[in-house]
Amino acid sequence: MQARQRLPLAQHLYNGACAAARSPLAAAAAPPPALPGGSPLPRRLYGGAAMLRPLRRLSRPPRRAAATGPGRRLLLSTPIFYANGPPHIGHLYSALLADALHRHRRLRGAGPGRLSTGTDEHGLKIQQAAAAAGTSPPELCERVSSLFHQALTHAAVSFTDFTRTSEPRHQRAVRYFWGALRDGGALYKGSYEGWYCTPEECFLPESQLTEHRDAQGRPCKVSLETGHQVHWTKEENYMFRLSAFQDPLRKWLRDNPQAISPHPFYQRVLHWLEEDLPDLSVSRERSRLQWGIPVPSDSTQTIYVWVDALVNYLSVVGYPETHGEWWPAVHHVVGKDILKFHAVYWPALLMAAGLAPPERILVHSHWTVHGQKMSKSLGNVIDPFACIGQYTVDGFRYFLLRQGVPERDCDYYDEKVVKVVNSELADALGGLLNRSTALSINPSNTYPCFSESCFPKVLDYRETKGMGRASAEDYEFVASVASLPLQVANYFEGFQIYKALECIVLCVRQTNSFFQRHRPWKLNRKDPAEQLWLDTIIHVTLECLRVYGTLLQPVIPHTADRLLSRLAVEPEERGLSSLTFLARYNGKSCPFEGRQLGPDTGILFHRLEKSRHCTDLQT
Repeated sequence: MQARQRLPLAQHLYNGACAAARSPLAAAAAPPPALPGGSPLPRRLYGGAAMLRPLRRLSRPPRRAAATGPGRRLLLSTPIFYANGPPHIGHLYSALLADALHRHRRLRGAGPGRLSTGTDEHGLKIQQAAAAAGTSPPELCERVSSLFHQALTHAAVSFTDFTRTSEPRHQRAVRYFWGALRDGGALYKGSYEGWYCTPEECFLPESQLTEHRDAQGRPCKVSLETGHQVHWTKEENYMFRLSAFQDPLRKWLRDNPQAISPHPFYQRVLHWLEEDLPDLSVSRERSRLQWGIPVPSDSTQTIYVWVDALVNYLSVVGYPETHGEWWPAVHHVVGKDILKFHAVYWPALLMAAGLAPPERILVHSHWTVHGQKMSKSLGNVIDPFACIGQYTVDGFRYFLLRQGVPERDCDYYDEKVVKVVNSELADALGGLLNRSTALSINPSNTYPCFSESCFPKVLDYRETKGMGRASAEDYEFVASVASLPLQVANYFEGFQIYKALECIVLCVRQTNSFFQRHRPWKLNRKDPAEQLWLDTIIHVTLECLRVYGTLLQPVIPHTADRLLSRLAVEPEERGLSSLTFLARYNGKSCPFEGRQLGPDTGILFHRLEKSRHCTDLQT
């Protein structure tokens, strides 16, 4: 991948542009910058003063707007999904991660928040897919975008904005953004040639390719990462001076070590920035790509689909007029396959347009199926509609967020879904609620009182002998539950939702052990002392369930709602700010004591039965 006669030292060109910036009138008449050795840069690449404008603010990244404090705004975003085919669980996983973060932030009362998603509807791939399907690109996009909207809605993704790149508001934002790049001197026109991958909509360097044979047995080159075939392409395109942003990008990342999470992906981006960073083609010839946004003032070129798509993060917050109310308080949730676009190209484009990079880029890995990459040719694409129908909305949400580890690829198979969901939701959580609210255990159907004499507060739980009915193990378990909300919050902040769920499950199992250990069904209700202890066991158990129901709302919203309703927890009592655990143990009043429990709506979560594989059933 190379621009013919591209500058060997792009920084030299950048220095020339900055020098011209000090005297705009002189720049208009000045000769093109000279290459090392004195030879002038050819004007067909340099483009004269009309094309090469001074690059501004490249010595350091743009200053970030102050956006701190408990009431600050935050935009969470998924990628916008490419509208050339129906959704699969990889798309859903991105959306569920962002949704859980959005819901948890709302639970904390952290201030105004938005969750954006949508569909990317331009590009050669869509143009070709529409032609193959015997339809037009707009008709194809309308159908596929609707499928994504349905899938995300069906999966209870609480998005506030659904962007389509075919919308006029988005196209207007893209044209304005292109103008900002042009006016900042970040674009030039050059002859570009290299290996182009249509499925990935990008050029790939030789180092990312390998030899292969096509279906007819002919030798060809394919992407090392995806296996998609590439074709040698030569065009005259607009180029973005990415090479001039290498140092500003390094500085941005070194000054913001939390900008990219998890850490291995941060390190990967830093490694990329130590290598050669060639200038980037940001347009395609209109004769090759008609389905896209034309370059302003040049009807022969179409804006490159990735530039178009990335601007959705700005258009959704009102760019170019009102984006300042939100930008740059933005967290992007993206798959590792599009990391370079979001962590290298996008921040550089933003800097060139005079905007700060996003606050954070949260990266996740992929889902395989029985150890193989999902592929239509293998017939193993997992259909989210079928999975939700078979495993329920909350069951499938829980599985993906519980088993998905952002740092590494995760393997899907139906048996694993059934095992995890039955063990942790149906048996551990649902069984605990059923046992502790059964009329045989709690005939009054109330939130019973806590007895401080049975479970006195101690400074050292290892010295509890003769101080009540609770054991050292009980004190240790209660301490674990008391620390759970902060643990969960820290894991959500660190983009480790699976670890947050791991901690919750561990505490649920400890609560079951506590209940089983003391066998409340064996206690004599006619003995006042035994009744006090029985009430205390149930009170502690219900308090634990209230904590779990509250913390699980971002992950399994419907099941958590049923659990909290059964405990008679009112909607205004379901936030983290009002989550006080075992208030009576700490000598405070408990608003739930004596409260009548909510209606019994039956089993909290029915056990799943494996019936069929959720492979792609869509035609």
